[in-house]
Amino acid sequence: MSETLKVPTMAEFMAQGKQPEVLFWVGCAGSFDDRAKKITKAFVKILNKAEIDFAVLGTEESCTGDPAKRAGNEFLFQMQAMMNIQVLDGYEIKKIVTTCPHCFNTLKNEYPNLGGNYEVMHHTQFLNALLSEGRLKVEGGKYKGKRITFHDPCYLGRANNEYEAPRELLRKLEVELIEMNSCKSKGLCCGAGGAQMFKDAEPGDKEIFVERTEEAIEVKPSIIAAGCPFCNTMLTDGVKVKEKENDIEVLDIAEMIANAEDL
Repeated sequence: MSETLKVPTMAEFMAQGKQPEVLFWVGCAGSFDDRAKKITKAFVKILNKAEIDFAVLGTEESCTGDPAKRAGNEFLFQMQAMMNIQVLDGYEIKKIVTTCPHCFNTLKNEYPNLGGNYEVMHHTQFLNALLSEGRLKVEGGKYKGKRITFHDPCYLGRANNEYEAPRELLRKLEVELIEMNSCKSKGLCCGAGGAQMFKDAEPGDKEIFVERTEEAIEVKPSIIAAGCPFCNTMLTDGVKVKEKENDIEVLDIAEMIANAEDL
């Protein structure tokens, strides 16, 4: 990993009297989970390559409150949200991009009720917009012709009706995109949402993440593409349970673009 990644903070921008084009909301997974940090780095590399003026909040970023809200603790959610809104509004943030659909959904759909109004984009939407504006070029590279299936994150797909942005990016990588039996609006949850990621499974015959991974394995992909750090964790675990680690890789689309370009 190159250590010359440029990741300016909002405080640094503020000190120079400047405003970035977009705030990159890293999220808890992207900040603290070792696997998700790779997605964060890949996305930053792409932003640097496309010469996007972006900033992060750094230590001023707190959890959006999504896990608390989904677990039923509305009070804790509102405390976390209000704290974040205060910081965002203090910096006069207008546009936010995030690699996590949970953060995306919460910032976009829950924060306005508490007075936090921002233009919020998922990283696949943002990258797709850069492509169509000609600010980013994506070529097949090492993934050209590879057999790939895409798992729709619940909070990107069904909750926000975004199915095309990630697929557009995969098409630009010139992959062979094979859809799972349950996809798009009929996609199956990876099992992590609703704060389920942080608790033991309830009694039953099979865990959701195993069921979803089996659906992916059925279409015989060499890569399962994801657009969410939670989904990435669950599908990676599923691939391990099915002992397919040597045959199938689980990658975020940002990682695929960064790897294809060898950034």
